[in-house]
Amino acid sequence: MPVQACGILHHALMASPRFESYIQKKRELIDQTLDSLVPQPSQEPCVIHESMRYSVFAGGKRLRPILAVAAYEIAGGVAEAILPVACGLELIHTYSLIHDDLPCMDDDDMRRGQPTNHKVYGEGIAVLTGDALLTLAFECFLGRGQAGHSLLRDTLARLAGRVAAAAGSLGLVGGQVMDIAGFPRDRQLSTLETTCYLKTGRLIEVSLETGAVLAKANEATLRSLAGYGRSLGLAFQITDDILNVTGNSKALGKAVKSDASHQKVTFAELLGVEQAGVQAKACIAKAKESLAPLGEKAWFLKELADFVLERQS
Repeated sequence: MPVQACGILHHALMASPRFESYIQKKRELIDQTLDSLVPQPSQEPCVIHESMRYSVFAGGKRLRPILAVAAYEIAGGVAEAILPVACGLELIHTYSLIHDDLPCMDDDDMRRGQPTNHKVYGEGIAVLTGDALLTLAFECFLGRGQAGHSLLRDTLARLAGRVAAAAGSLGLVGGQVMDIAGFPRDRQLSTLETTCYLKTGRLIEVSLETGAVLAKANEATLRSLAGYGRSLGLAFQITDDILNVTGNSKALGKAVKSDASHQKVTFAELLGVEQAGVQAKACIAKAKESLAPLGEKAWFLKELADFVLERQS
């Protein structure tokens, strides 16, 4: 399986040993599970499976599945049972990136340090690859890869509905519509926050909800984790905007200053880099505050929040 670069893991080298160990172990489990879930390139039609694996194993932080696993464990679950479902979240994220990079969307040539999917396989295959990853994700939410585990089918079905809402027109797709239609050009902070919440934050939030729901967490725990996810997602997008201005394209694995070239309104452009940084810090503080009722068992999420703020890739 291809070796992947990971911005969070890079930062974790300066973190506590238990943080490093947790990230490494979960990434290995997630990558092994993804390898078993995504069809091999030798399976016909070979080109679509090769294309799917090209993007899934191109590198990435695995942030969303790690959040799902962490929330599941906080609520009392054992990681292995949730892995196929957690990987479904990564497949949705990957599909969204493939479509986001298309010429009809953001028209980007590089992603994670290599040519974007449509630059390698063509636009038609790239569209179909995104479609295939999205449908494979819902196979995972509805039981694919669950042999030997005890997650109840009715719970999985309710979860699939929750994830579908987060990925559809009232979530990720809706945020992308607001982005390409230029809603944030009204230059209202509230519009930009809504766009980013739907496009980026909603999937991060539902990743934590996924772990909590599958572990049958109580409502208080679910609220704490969802609140953390909502604030973390906004902080992640703000830091992404800042890095698009100040970052290094080699470290990021994609073009910098692309938001300006596309005339996008971002937090860095609307508020200025310094004030955007202040906003990101406030979001991280709010995220960690949401975790307070969970105590020490939420240690990983607290440390992760700090590294989202400090990330360079």
